[in-house]
Amino acid sequence: MDASGIANKDVALLERIGVMPHPVGKILRSRLEGSALRRLVARGLVQISGPTPSDASHVLGRLDEWDKSAAEKAMVLLSRKRSGSGDVISEDSKHMAQMIVDQLTHQTSLALLESAFEEDEHDFELPSPQLARHVLMQRGLAQHSGLVRLSTGLNMPLVGLGASAPSYYPAVGERLSCETILPEHAGVANAIGAVVGQVTIRRTGTVTSPSDGLFRVHFESEPKDFLEEEAAIDALQMSLECEAKIAADQAGAEDVQIRFEKDVRKAEIEGQRVFIEARLTVEASGRPRIAT
Repeated sequence: MDASGIANKDVALLERIGVMPHPVGKILRSRLEGSALRRLVARGLVQISGPTPSDASHVLGRLDEWDKSAAEKAMVLLSRKRSGSGDVISEDSKHMAQMIVDQLTHQTSLALLESAFEEDEHDFELPSPQLARHVLMQRGLAQHSGLVRLSTGLNMPLVGLGASAPSYYPAVGERLSCETILPEHAGVANAIGAVVGQVTIRRTGTVTSPSDGLFRVHFESEPKDFLEEEAAIDALQMSLECEAKIAADQAGAEDVQIRFEKDVRKAEIEGQRVFIEARLTVEASGRPRIAT
């Protein structure tokens, strides 16, 4: 694994993890190490495993492809966790599994609504994420009927693709009040799409100016100051490009192409242009590698 360019404290945590699986509680010794762990995960050096919607579906009897006993144990352990108020999250494994599937249905519905608002010909004068989550939209999905009657949904059929589509998409279609179509060979559609599609990785960073003549680059590990605007932006661009290339390679891309977007914000103060902030986005994309 390539651990170059990461902070010493992150390296120490990586060495402690080694190559064997561990309970997270036995690895992290302080809250600060939680941030270090997230950075290692973002770099692709560490993976965190845990219960998934597939485990929840096994517990609910919707799937029977893998180890149902392990899924049941995972749900039991997860249900014992406590919320901020000190109460356990769930009363039992089945209730916990239903909570996970309900959350998946909710988040999938939001993602579809955001996409629909983006493509809708009408300009609603609000960002798509805000429109999808708007109280009127959500009450309309629940078919609110009081003094005011609200009904909202997706005005086209929903096509479910992927092996898990029959388990999840009927509930999503019901939530969005639209027809759900499950093609005969939906289970392999995502695999075919992955082969003919693109692997795209994006990394974003910011340069700020805490004081006149000082330019601060907010690297993932720690901030670093520069005396010149151009030098700061170049340093951030190189860092983001390196991170994006590594992530794209680990995601299976080949012939990776790099694209940059730079948004530099300046204000005019007493007749002079003053640097406020620069935001850089680096996109690394390429076709998936074909196994041989």
